[in-house]
Amino acid sequence: MKAIARWLALLVLAFIALQLFFLLRIAAMTVLDPQSTTFQRSEAWRIATEKDKLRWRQQWVPYDQISDNLKRAVIASEDGSFVNHDGVDWDALEKAWERNAKAEELAARRAQLAPTRARAPKIVGGSTITQQLAKNLFLSGERTMLRKGQEIVLTFAIEQMLTKQRILEIYLNNVEWGEGVFGAEAAAQHYYRKGAAKLSPYEAARLAVMLPQPKRFEKMPGSGYIAGRASTIVARMRDAELP
Repeated sequence: MKAIARWLALLVLAFIALQLFFLLRIAAMTVLDPQSTTFQRSEAWRIATEKDKLRWRQQWVPYDQISDNLKRAVIASEDGSFVNHDGVDWDALEKAWERNAKAEELAARRAQLAPTRARAPKIVGGSTITQQLAKNLFLSGERTMLRKGQEIVLTFAIEQMLTKQRILEIYLNNVEWGEGVFGAEAAAQHYYRKGAAKLSPYEAARLAVMLPQPKRFEKMPGSGYIAGRASTIVARMRDAELP
């Protein structure tokens, strides 16, 4: 029993130490720009090992050097209530869980009827911009309740310690926009041969459409879905509130 108690105490201490590490990292981001994220390091390793060379584009630019068009497009597409919530949009999260549960139930029924043609259900997210940032900065991509719980804890910490403007600045400079393409400046140069400060409303909207599946959409520049969805986002941008 003493050995078990000792191991449990060590696990608790390790958990507390990990949380303190995360908090110190977040606190440092009030004045220091993060050099990389957990997701970026994982992608760099994957690309280098699979492709035998690392194609990488990323250049940090300050908040005021990123077009307001891109800020509005990303908020309109990813998180319409960004400036008003406390980090988690509980209504959006509940709706996403309900949609995912229905998708899993439908996939299970189809698997019973045609096992050889069964496909994995499409999982939709209800994550806010802050949640996406928390996950990319610190966590793996696995889908477990434990990881989701840690993500929510980190989300609240980020919201308490950083301003909304700083959160959006870090997010836009680190989010993935294609294989080895990270951040607004790299995306603007890669797709439009111009700086992030000069993106038009439609160009910004097309970049925002890519965010859920950037590697997939990178390969479909002429997609009708991207064009149609971008037009919808442009119409919503006027209502997107900036921090």
